[in-house]
Amino acid sequence: MTAKPCPICKKPSVPEQAPFCSRRCREVDLGRWFGEDYKVSTEEPASDEGE
Repeated sequence: MTAKPCPICKKPSVPEQAPFCSRRCREVDLGRWFGEDYKVSTEEPASDEGE
């Protein structure tokens, strides 16, 4: 079975850090979430203003 590449640097991932290749890439990814570079899209319900 072939390991998927690291989503940050594209090197082969390692089981200890999966899905990343290193602790550094794992921390880069976490920093991007904290910096709001990544977002999870959601459907916002329509507001009922005026009720």
